Amino acid sequence: MRVHIATDHAGLELAQYLIENLADAGYDMIDHGPQHYDAADDYPSFCINAAKAVAAERAAGQDSLGIVLGGSGNGEQMAANKVAGIRAALAWNISTAQLAREHNNAQVVAVGGRQHEPSEALEIIQAFLTGSWSNEDRHARRIGQIAEFETTGAIAGFALGTDGIAKR
Repeated sequence: MRVHIATDHAGLELAQYLIENLADAGYDMIDHGPQHYDAADDYPSFCINAAKAVAAERAAGQDSLGIVLGGSGNGEQMAANKVAGIRAALAWNISTAQLAREHNNAQVVAVGGRQHEPSEALEIIQAFLTGSWSNEDRHARRIGQIAEFETTGAIAGFALGTDGIAKR
């Protein structure tokens, strides 16, 4: 499996650790940067490039996933989620990583480099990479609703208003 990885300065050491360990485990690791430490770097381009590569490869029928890292993983997840067709999930433990794959068919995982020891982050990411999509109707329906809203601004059968209440 090909795995695209991107980070910012806060996740750079973790990214290097993950690239080495995951490559040793047989994953084809593609590093989208950065290549050197710069405390003033901007993560969006790195993370978007990784997510775009995952989206393109999956559209071509390849088995690929992505990892985005930062201090918390929040901004990196947000950047990856801006790529059409990508669902990026912030994982903070093994369970959230597994559920991101099983329930949400996420293709990119975000992890906070300042939130976990490297070995713990590796376990979380391995849980994501080895997880599988359940293909259950209820989960597929929900993913479909998200995709529909992304493209149309609506969800068929639901009135979406500003009052905070979705009505059927």
